[in-house]
Amino acid sequence: MWLGGRRCLPVLELWRFASWQLIFARTWGSCRGRMAETVSTTAAVADALRAPAQQNGDAGGDASGIQLPEPVGPEVEPAGRSAEQASAADPGSGKRKKRRGATGERIVPPPKRRRTGVSFSDEHFAETSYFFEGGLRKVRPYYFDFRTYCKGRWVGHSLQHVFSTEFRAHPLAYYEAAIRAGRLRLNEEPDNDFLRNTVHRHEPPVTAEPIRLLAENEEVVVVDKPSSIPVHPCGRFRHNTVIFILGKEHQFKELHPLHRLDRLTSGVLMFAKTAAVSERIHEQVRDRQLEKEYVCRVEGEFPAEEVTCKEPILVVTYKVGVCRVDPRGKPCETVFQRLSYNGHSSVVLCRPLTGRTHQIRVHLQFLGHPIINDPIYNSVAWGPSRGRGGHIPKTDEELLRDLVAEHQAKQSLGVLELCEGDLSPGFTDSIPPSSEPDKDSLEELAAAAQKVGRAVEKAPQDLDTVAVAPGEAEVAIANQETDPLCAECRLIRQDPLPQDLVMFLHAQRYKGPGFEYVSPLPAWAQDDWQED
Repeated sequence: MWLGGRRCLPVLELWRFASWQLIFARTWGSCRGRMAETVSTTAAVADALRAPAQQNGDAGGDASGIQLPEPVGPEVEPAGRSAEQASAADPGSGKRKKRRGATGERIVPPPKRRRTGVSFSDEHFAETSYFFEGGLRKVRPYYFDFRTYCKGRWVGHSLQHVFSTEFRAHPLAYYEAAIRAGRLRLNEEPDNDFLRNTVHRHEPPVTAEPIRLLAENEEVVVVDKPSSIPVHPCGRFRHNTVIFILGKEHQFKELHPLHRLDRLTSGVLMFAKTAAVSERIHEQVRDRQLEKEYVCRVEGEFPAEEVTCKEPILVVTYKVGVCRVDPRGKPCETVFQRLSYNGHSSVVLCRPLTGRTHQIRVHLQFLGHPIINDPIYNSVAWGPSRGRGGHIPKTDEELLRDLVAEHQAKQSLGVLELCEGDLSPGFTDSIPPSSEPDKDSLEELAAAAQKVGRAVEKAPQDLDTVAVAPGEAEVAIANQETDPLCAECRLIRQDPLPQDLVMFLHAQRYKGPGFEYVSPLPAWAQDDWQED
C-alpha cells in the first residue's frame, strides 16, 4: 500500500555519499526474487517510481558506477539444497511460501493479497487539502512516499543503470542531493531490500464543479462525474480524483468502480459498495445485459438516419492512450443517431455495443464528424482530413510526435496523460535550463530540504482539526507547499481555463437488470446552445 503524508516523513541524519555507496552495494547485492505487491492500486511499482516525472519531470542523468553483485538467480536453488528439500518447501498447493534458508539468507516475503476495492483510509485523505480558485479545484502540494521492494532485474547492474532506466524523473545530481536530505531510504524494514522515495507532489487542477450524487442505496453509489476529473488515482492525479473527492467530502470508502469514464468525459458513473455487488454487475456486463448511452456534439451536419460503425480499433500507444481504426484492431460496434443540428454542429446519441478504449471518439473521427473540442481526435496532427475514413498520411511515430508537439506548444500535455519528464531526451526540451540547478546548488538545497523535512515532521497531522498556536499552521502549510529540491516549485505554470477542461462527450444513461440511472443533459447538448 502506498503511504504518504506528513506522518510518514522521518528525516534521516546526513549521509556521507561514500558510506551510502557501500550500504547500497551490500544490501542491493542481496536482492533477488519477485517484487511484493505493495501498492493499493493496480499501478506497477516502476510506474510509481517514475511518477515523480509526472510532477517534477526531467530526463535522467548519470549515476555512480558501483556494480551490484550477482546473487543466485530466482530459479536457482542455493547450494546444498536437495530437490526433496525444495519440494517440501514448495508444496503443490501453488501458494508461495516465505523462503527461509541459512543464517543471513534473505527472506522473500509473499505478495500481499490485493483488496478487491479501491481502498483508501482517512490517513490517505489527510495527506493534503483542496482549495478553489478561478473556477478550479486545486490540491495543495504535499509530500508523498513511493515504496517498493527492490526488483530482481536490478541485481548485477550499476547504480547508473538502475537510476537511468528506472528513475528517470531527475538527473543523478538530484538523487544524490535527495539521499543527503533523507528522501531516498533503503532497508528500513530488515531483510526485505525495501526502497522508499519521498517526493514533493504537485497535482494538476480540475474543474471546481461539484460531483453530484444521483443515487445511493445499500448496494451502489451513482454520481454525475464532471469533465476533467479522473475516476481513480493515476499518473499525476491522486487527490483530484473521484475516489478521493468522494472519500474526503462524502465519506465514501472502499468503493468498487463498475465501469470507467475517460478523464475528459462527464456523466453517469457507478460504484459498488461491496465486492459481491461488483462481481454481480460485472457478470451482467460480460453477458451484455447492460445498456449505455452517451451524447456528444460533433462537427458538421451528422446524417439524419441511424448510422452503425463497425470499424476495428487498434491502440497506437498505451502510454499516451491514442487509438485509430485499423484492420488489425479489435472488433467493435457503435450505433449513432442524430438528435439535433444547429447549422454548425450536431448533437448525437451514441450507443456503444462494445467497450474499446476511446471507441466513440475514434468512430466519430472515422465518420468525419469528430467531437468539436476533442483535443486528440479533432487535431490537425492527423493530417488535412483529420483521420476521416481512416486516412492518416503519416506513420504512428510521426503522428505521436506531432500530437505531442501540438500539445506541448499549448502547454496541455496533460491531455495526453503526459508531462515534460515523460518525453525522451532529444525529442524536445524538457525543462528550461534556468529551472534545473547545478550540482553545487543541489548540495545547498539538500541541506535546506533537511530543515524543511524536520519542520514538516513536527507539524500537526491534520491542520483542519488540530488546535495549534497562532502562526504555526501557516508555517506548516508553507513547509508543505514549497520544497527546495522540487523542480516543479521553481516553475510557473499558467492555469487552464475551466472551459478548456470540458470535452463535449457525456455518459447520459446506464441501464441494467433492475436499475436505470440518467444524468441531466449538459448545457452544450441543449437545442438552443450556440458556439462562442
